[in-house]
Formats: sequence, structure tokens, C-alpha cells
Amino acid sequence: MKNKHFHIKNMVCSHCAEVLEEKLTNADFKIQKIELGELHLAETISESNYARLVTIIRDNGFDIIDDENSRIVEQVKQLIIQQVRSGRPLKKNLSDYLSEKIHKDYQQLSRLFSAVEGKSIERYFILQKIERAKELIVYDEKTLSQIALELDYSSQQHFSRQFKKETGLAPSHFKEIKENKRTSIDQL
Repeated sequence: MKNKHFHIKNMVCSHCAEVLEEKLTNADFKIQKIELGELHLAETISESNYARLVTIIRDNGFDIIDDENSRIVEQVKQLIIQQVRSGRPLKKNLSDYLSEKIHKDYQQLSRLFSAVEGKSIERYFILQKIERAKELIVYDEKTLSQIALELDYSSQQHFSRQFKKETGLAPSHFKEIKENKRTSIDQL
């Protein structure tokens, strides 16, 4: 018999959880709760059902995390993704936030993350913020100042400098390119 609680890698948004829940429910798995990075089944499962579970999870672009270090790294990633997508500034620095949430010393988290991911936690955080900024720019519902504020930059200038450093483009130029590369539906 296998456990009924699993940590899932690559589950980055609520849509991911919805897709996985639908696929597992259709395969007759009884789900107690599913949230970013975690799956709780209502009951333990047999080895053969575990193999089916792994197959369904992998076929949908996710994976089960078996070892403790990978689980911790995935937890750090999930917390960062949730924070960036929340639209609320951190009330403390990132290191304190992660240490409190995971109940581990930040230096230990930082070394582990770098060893497993090949980049620092801070670098991962910046990359997540830039990807979120691209998404918000494409949506075109907020000004660049609003995006900078939502992503907790000290100023629009700081946001623009970091965006350009990471993408090679100023946010305003990225916005122009996005508009020029899209073809409206009626022109297809």
C-alpha cells in the first residue's frame, strides 16, 4: 500500500490543479484535496494504482516528488509563484518569508535550492516576476506603473531596468512588439 499524500512537481497554478483533479477523478481516484504542489487522496492506494497514478500525473506534465530535498525545493518554488501571482507586496524580505513558511534556516534553503536548480532563490524570484510582468503586459489591463507596483518594485524605473536586463527589451518595447505580432481573429 502506498501513502495517500503526494507532492507534485510543476503544478504552478490553480488551472493545473483543476486539470489534474479532472484526470484523476475520471480515472476513479478519490481525491480529498488538491492544491498547488500537493495531492491528498481519500484513501491509500495499491502498488498497481500507484503506477496508474504516476502515469496519469506524468502524462499531464507533472511528476511526483519522492525525496525530501526535491520536496523542499518544490515548496520554495510554489511559495515564490504564489507570492508573485498574489499581487500583494511581501511585508518582509523573501528570506524571512520562506524560512517562516518552510520552517528551515534560509542559508540551508538557499544552498539546497542552488544545488538542485542550478540558480539562486533570488534569481528564480526575479525570473518569476519578469514572467508575470510579461503576462500582465500582454493582458494590457494595467499601466507599467501599476505592474511595477503589483510586482513589488520600488519604482517603475527599477522594474524597467530589471525587465530590460532579463529580456533585452524595455517593457514599453515589449508591449509594442506583442501588439504587432498578434493577428486578430477576423484577419485569419
